[in-house]
Amino acid sequence: MKFALPRLPDGSIRHLLARRRVRWPLILLVLLVVAYAVFWLVFLRGLPSTDKLLSYEPPLPTNVRALDGTPVYSFARERRVELAYDEYPPQLVHAFISAEDKDFFTHHGIDPTSFLYAIFDYARKSGTGERARGGSTITQQVAKNLLLGNEYSPTRKVKEAALAIRIENAMSKQQILELYLNQIFLGRNAYGVEAASRAYFGKSVADLTLPEMAYLATLPKAPANYDPDRHADRALERRAYVLREMQANGYITPLQAQQATAAPLGTIERSDARREAEKPFEGYFMEEVRRELKDRYGEEIGDSPNSVYAGGLWVRTSLDPNSQKAVEQALRDGLVRYDSGGGWRGRSGQIDAGPGWQARLANAPVEVGYSNWRAAVILSRSASSAELGFADGKTAQLFPWGASAPKRGVGGRAFDFLRRGDIVIVAPAGNGWALRSIPLISGGMVAENVHTGQVVAMQGGFDSRNSFNRATQAKRQPGSSFKPFVYSAALDSGMTPASIIVDGPFCVLQSATLGTKCFRNFSGGYAGPQTMRWGVEQSRNLMTVRAATAAGMDKVVALAKKMGVGDYPPYVAYSLGAGETTVLRMVNAYAMLANQGRALQPTLIDYVQDRRGKVIWRADTRPCEGCNAKDWNGGPMPRPRPRSAQIMDAMTAYQMVHILEGVVQRGTATVLRDLNRPLFGKTGTNTGPTNVWFVGGSQDLVAGVYIGFDRPRPMGGYAQGGTLAAPIFRQFAQVAMKDMPVVPFKAPPGIRMVRIDRRSGRKVFGGWPNDADPKSAIIWEAFKPESEPRRAIGRRDSSPPPPKAARRPRVNNDSDFLQQQGGIY
Repeated sequence: MKFALPRLPDGSIRHLLARRRVRWPLILLVLLVVAYAVFWLVFLRGLPSTDKLLSYEPPLPTNVRALDGTPVYSFARERRVELAYDEYPPQLVHAFISAEDKDFFTHHGIDPTSFLYAIFDYARKSGTGERARGGSTITQQVAKNLLLGNEYSPTRKVKEAALAIRIENAMSKQQILELYLNQIFLGRNAYGVEAASRAYFGKSVADLTLPEMAYLATLPKAPANYDPDRHADRALERRAYVLREMQANGYITPLQAQQATAAPLGTIERSDARREAEKPFEGYFMEEVRRELKDRYGEEIGDSPNSVYAGGLWVRTSLDPNSQKAVEQALRDGLVRYDSGGGWRGRSGQIDAGPGWQARLANAPVEVGYSNWRAAVILSRSASSAELGFADGKTAQLFPWGASAPKRGVGGRAFDFLRRGDIVIVAPAGNGWALRSIPLISGGMVAENVHTGQVVAMQGGFDSRNSFNRATQAKRQPGSSFKPFVYSAALDSGMTPASIIVDGPFCVLQSATLGTKCFRNFSGGYAGPQTMRWGVEQSRNLMTVRAATAAGMDKVVALAKKMGVGDYPPYVAYSLGAGETTVLRMVNAYAMLANQGRALQPTLIDYVQDRRGKVIWRADTRPCEGCNAKDWNGGPMPRPRPRSAQIMDAMTAYQMVHILEGVVQRGTATVLRDLNRPLFGKTGTNTGPTNVWFVGGSQDLVAGVYIGFDRPRPMGGYAQGGTLAAPIFRQFAQVAMKDMPVVPFKAPPGIRMVRIDRRSGRKVFGGWPNDADPKSAIIWEAFKPESEPRRAIGRRDSSPPPPKAARRPRVNNDSDFLQQQGGIY
């Protein structure tokens, strides 16, 4: 059986449309559809979806912590601290609702009356230049600030209302308020109420009083209009309004409103707010961290969800605050010591000293370095004093006694060269101020953990306003500080610390292009045959090039490449440190020597967490079976695998460290001897000299420093690593190593400690090293198995032997020493 739809007679549709009761509803329906389509195209198209609203995350700064967990820095375009709704005090929520949207908990996104009035007001004021009344609810403000921008037009207002309704459908009132309180701009570069609380009152929202909460609630409309420094009267008037509204809405009693209205604003000054948000370790270390994070995650919100300035990352670095402060102070002091002998360098710039000089001075690109040095402008000068002006508007007097140094290259008294508008650097001195000069010479310094490769401190110049990081970017010739890698290659080739090398004239044909090169010692002259140890301790160039030639320059440069120092051609000149490298590379290479030849990768970041606390990057990725076990099973504690590969013979590394201990005890770095702890290291002075170096440290911490001009030029014939660079390390070590345990260098299995004559290198019997005398004729020397000297000499005490009856059996011998030291090590 088939069924067929009935056919309408011809003209039936026309007949239906002719009926008024059908035609007009149909026309109305079509018009509604068209109107909705137009409305959708103009207003609704492109609005965020519900999913986007629910997943919205405000931009958050990246927070940086030191090795001990101390907060030390934040990378932020906007000062913002995100809190959950429950973390905001109820009274603070009531203050913002009373000030901005008293019907917030009852409306559905918009206030129809206020919305229509805002449209009418816009039309009324169109063309007059006046801005129409906003009339936005808190939900509309969330829509505008988070997703729509600040365009001033009816179109944006309609979009704002539509989006507000969508937000109300997708989120709870508490979620909306949480977004609002976390993202609203409240002045002083503070985004969100928690950041504003710290900026205006120096404390968290949990500690705010009622009048303080009411003041913060006055700011969303126009923070600049209620700035406590410039418009205190307006701020008090607006705060009183908020308190009246809170009372009218039943949130506070009349007595509370009266007492809060009578209270002073109680805000901190803008300068104090800056100090509250101060970044105590802003400088080269943090800039290097920023570069690394930028390369990995990008800078802005569109680069990745974990961008530096919006991703809300939590970064644990290897920075040790104590060591970082010590590095900064030691390097700056060393640069100033070198520079101070030449007199006052002159003004650091010049500006118009008329009205508005404070802003011009604040924007002047002037480095100051020390925390107590300040840039100032000369406002006026008389015969008896000069008036100083500082960027904060304060003034002081500079008297002639504070500017008595001669002007560099000219002579005379620096005070006589001061002119109105000159920018000068001054520092507190006695009851006044004294002129200072920013050193033209610069340098870099790095400190690294021997066991992990963690960089605990870094300083790349006198002041971090110069973004060029000389610790990682400046390539300089290391001079004699490169020699340990030459002698390490020689030790690998069969030499020993007691091997005899001739300190005498040496020339070599480098190549057909370079011709013959004759070498000389830094101080000139020759010493004849000497031990390798003596050649390292006294930094003899001629002995170094002979050792390099005997070992083979191909082996020397191969070892330097493996140790990360640099990739050099196999020319003999490179054995004296002619190849360029950086402080960071040299420090890491020395750390590997102290780490018994095991590879280390210098790192500044330990791990990175996203805004939810999930670890998204970790420097140490070694697995550790059982480390996360719930309970101890009674067996050995679980440990991760060794951190790194062996890239250098462990015994060679220890032999080199043991030799370099002699550099500190009786060589070119004796300025460090009074630190009274086992230290190794090597000074470096290159041709010119244009750079001076010291690299070394203890069993736990290695540091290195170089100083020189950015455009290399001679520093003066007196400049040497032992007189300029080593004292900088000494000042650093006095602070950084003060509370560190005194630990001897650990020798690897197989090393034999043998008594030898320090100058001849021969094995000794009948005498003992004098540990109290650095220049003892007999020393303990480290040898690989079967490599110690076979020839021996007898050494006896010069004092007469005791009477026979008083003699006691001798118990001091090599076996006893090795037993005391834990066997052959």
